[in-house]
Amino acid sequence: MQVHVNHDNHLRIAQDTSERLSRTVEEALVQYQQQITRVDMHLGDVNGSKHGDSDKRCLLEARVDHMPPIAVSHQAPSVQQAIDGALSKLDSALGRAVGKLRAKRNDPGPAEV
Repeated sequence: MQVHVNHDNHLRIAQDTSERLSRTVEEALVQYQQQITRVDMHLGDVNGSKHGDSDKRCLLEARVDHMPPIAVSHQAPSVQQAIDGALSKLDSALGRAVGKLRAKRNDPGPAEV
């Protein structure tokens, strides 16, 4: 799974932070690593230089085999909260989408250990 981290002009992300965020996404979505080919993360400050509640945004777009892309976003007061919220939403959306795909194929999914 490839993870691309992007940011807008109002929010700068250092290279080492970008790499850490990529690992965070990979770890959060490890149960879908066989289905996901790429995840694009877009981080931004909605209000720009103005301050406000919940003005940090994280948009995640997952490219899944044999399915259209799945995109979710979350706004929060901090970048970390926005990322956590978006990852939670993406995990739920992927669970539903992959579950439907498995149901169509009559595939029970990974074996429980």
